[in-house]
Amino acid sequence: MDKQNQIIINCQNLNETLEFFIKELGFRLDVIFPADAPKTAIISGYGKTLQLQESAEIAFFNEIPIEIPASTNEFVLTKNEGDWHTGRAGMQYRDLIPSRFGGRFIASHIRIPTGGKVPDYVHYHKVRFQMIYCLNGWATLVYEDQGAPFLMNAGDCVLQPPEIRHRVLECSDAFEVLEIGCPAIHPTFAEHEFGLPTENFAPDRIFNGQKFVHHIAEKVVWTTNGDFTECDTGIFTATNGLANVHTLRAIADTTFNIQHSDDFLFYFVKKGNLRLADNENNYELNTCCSFVLPKERRYLIEAQEGLELIRVNLPK
Repeated sequence: MDKQNQIIINCQNLNETLEFFIKELGFRLDVIFPADAPKTAIISGYGKTLQLQESAEIAFFNEIPIEIPASTNEFVLTKNEGDWHTGRAGMQYRDLIPSRFGGRFIASHIRIPTGGKVPDYVHYHKVRFQMIYCLNGWATLVYEDQGAPFLMNAGDCVLQPPEIRHRVLECSDAFEVLEIGCPAIHPTFAEHEFGLPTENFAPDRIFNGQKFVHHIAEKVVWTTNGDFTECDTGIFTATNGLANVHTLRAIADTTFNIQHSDDFLFYFVKKGNLRLADNENNYELNTCCSFVLPKERRYLIEAQEGLELIRVNLPK
């Protein structure tokens, strides 16, 4: 894409304008961002490249490296409530980190209420880190050099290495996932050169320093650690220590303290109830609540038996 020859078109509703240019005029989508609430799309056709812009901010994502903003250090608590909005490919998003930590991290609760074929297309993302954890239902996914399409079921998790081509083909009713990425705003590129699945099967291929992971819940080995059992998704090894993702289950009522020095420490309540407290506040959390804990501050967690947590941390 030659940004010098791009024509910028401001519009009031990006989704409606994009649909008109693609379905009525025959343009093709090349790039769209951000995925959770698209404001910019780059399309091409008839020898022209257009940038459709819903907001005043103008940005170009070509072959330049993605810059990772400096993070903020803050406490974030998101209850199982709030607005859902439509993002890329018609998926519904709930923002779990409204501040985005200065643009460094995004966490989204994503759902597709009615199952069937998903209006997705082969695409890839320019990111530093991106994982998807299936919370409910199932979806059929296909990834570059990873073989035939496969099912991702509740409890399964995938690591999407930077720029791996992939596509969501279909899903069940009430399909829900947790998605975490860095940086918060990153471009999604449509892939027009080849389709999926690819003929090559290379499960150990490295994509920008990371290896694809499909963590299958039914095959995991749980280990006991005090009053919890936990399973490792393999993401720490696949990212060379960049990120770590675990599922935790409380096997008894328990109380413990947390204090950390990681760049990012995020918890999602997959099932059950807990109380989170510091020196000044007490918070009651239940299923689909989430929280991010700031560095160097001590918190107390009272967990009830049966509690299930998804823990995502990026070490310092």
